[in-house]
Amino acid sequence: MENFTFYAPTYFDFGRGTETHVADLIRQFGGSKVLLHYGGGSIKKNGLYDRVVDTLKKADLPFVELGGVKPNPRSGLVYEGIELCKREKVDFVLAVGGGSTIDSSKAIAAGSLYDGDFMDFYQGKATVEKALPVGTILTIAAAGSEGSPNTVITDEKTWIKKGARSDLLRPKFSILNPELTCTLPPYQTAAGATDIMIHVCERYFSNTQEVEVTDRLCEAILKTVIYEAPRVIENPDHYEARANLMWAGMLAHNNVCGVGRIQDWASHHIEHELSALYDVTHGAGLAVVTPKWMRYVLDKNPDKLVLFATRVWDIPLDPGDPKATAQKGIEAFENFLKKIGMPSTFDEIGAKKEDIETMTDKLLKTKKTEGNYVKLNRDDVIKIYESCI
Repeated sequence: MENFTFYAPTYFDFGRGTETHVADLIRQFGGSKVLLHYGGGSIKKNGLYDRVVDTLKKADLPFVELGGVKPNPRSGLVYEGIELCKREKVDFVLAVGGGSTIDSSKAIAAGSLYDGDFMDFYQGKATVEKALPVGTILTIAAAGSEGSPNTVITDEKTWIKKGARSDLLRPKFSILNPELTCTLPPYQTAAGATDIMIHVCERYFSNTQEVEVTDRLCEAILKTVIYEAPRVIENPDHYEARANLMWAGMLAHNNVCGVGRIQDWASHHIEHELSALYDVTHGAGLAVVTPKWMRYVLDKNPDKLVLFATRVWDIPLDPGDPKATAQKGIEAFENFLKKIGMPSTFDEIGAKKEDIETMTDKLLKTKKTEGNYVKLNRDDVIKIYESCI
């Protein structure tokens, strides 16, 4: 196990009706004027927007609004939010939505207290040294941004999707009411479940030895998603299944499963080029890329894929041919993704073969290799993209 530090101060308020606590929590964490940040029309259609606004007004808590967050959140709206926060002297950012809204809120929170271009944080030119406090009301179990120090933004100047990370960006509080996810379409639910699984896989596929605790945590979360996702898709109002998925999403990405081990992240970074270029739903893009990554690295480093097969998918180990065991585990994963309605090819997500080299060049613009479980060079990345056709 590697040396590590772990700091996860987010206060979680979990369960039915918890969104009504939002004003008290904002004040508890020092907020006196709020940016209410959200996405499209879903929170207005399901009544969440009205409940939040009513709660803030009854508490005499001043706020300004900025809607319009899109999936794969973009830099243009972040700039608008930073300008609004500075002009209105906002001291707290409230994200109401999913991972895209939370990521956008974190970018606004960091950029509002920074003299330069907030994209410096995403381009490796600066680190976050201070940020406005962020709170969240989560509406989809997926990205895990409600408990993580991470944020990903698409730069509209270059159409490159990059991440930034700082413990200062961990939300001060996150309100998790599983009922708020019950109106999600099955495709979004499935894409969210896929994102949860791959967040775990990026940590699980590690060459670090003797990390049994985090291995077992990863496996438990993966098995939970395998059990709960089909139940939720079959019965969207299944509160307990929704609750388990929602908590799994947070645990998958607040890094409790990733401490003490060298993580991979090749699948996520390869997929980021797809979602930046084609505006693909992130979980759907991961469903295409990750099994192909697994098949590609199998010959180079089979050990953890064998464990993935036996412990996660309950495939009996073939001592004479452990790679065959691993292949069966990958097949089980692919079958699961198909079962919950996820795509498996470029055609299904609108990606094009002719863009493969461009995406690869963007991915490797500032580095020679991608990933850690198996270090991938340019030819490797191209072959993985080509296997998605």
